[in-house]
Amino acid sequence: MCNNYRLHVPANQLAAPFRDAGRALVFPGGLPNLAAADYRIGDVAPVVTQGADGLQLTMTPWAWKSLTGKPVFNFRSDGRSFANSTRCLIPADGFYEFTEPKVQGRKTKWLFTMAGQPWFWIAGIIKDGAFAMLTTEPGPDVAPYHDRQIVLLPPGAGVHWLDLSAAEDLMLQPCSAGSLTVQKVWPESA
Repeated sequence: MCNNYRLHVPANQLAAPFRDAGRALVFPGGLPNLAAADYRIGDVAPVVTQGADGLQLTMTPWAWKSLTGKPVFNFRSDGRSFANSTRCLIPADGFYEFTEPKVQGRKTKWLFTMAGQPWFWIAGIIKDGAFAMLTTEPGPDVAPYHDRQIVLLPPGAGVHWLDLSAAEDLMLQPCSAGSLTVQKVWPESA
């Protein structure tokens, strides 16, 4: 499942869909300098939540500890309601999946991006001060690579997840065919 994603988008671009919806995005710690980065489990990454003063972008650790001490970085959305959860949006412009066979001891690494969008949101929740990505059944673009996929939302749909102003079961769906583009990034093709 998704344990690596990237964000190569400045923070001010993340605020645009909220401005378009007549909402402001605040930066409690100041406007962060989001250098292009790949994020892995345990990293501190930007997320958007509904705060006391409105929508806010904060830097938050990825993965809380389960009762066994293992990190919870993905969380199944199937058959659940998140109305009483602290929902978050995780900005990304790509995520990675890894497949066999191994080459030089490493699995093949695939980059998924959203067709026609420079970036997107990953639906998530926050618990114990950390976030996890919500997962669902894989759509046709992801199914050849993994048996689950993270829940993706285009930039303009993010506010609906935070406000639950659209039905959860409609948002927590796999992407339709052709929504994602995939590119092998390791090993590089000759």
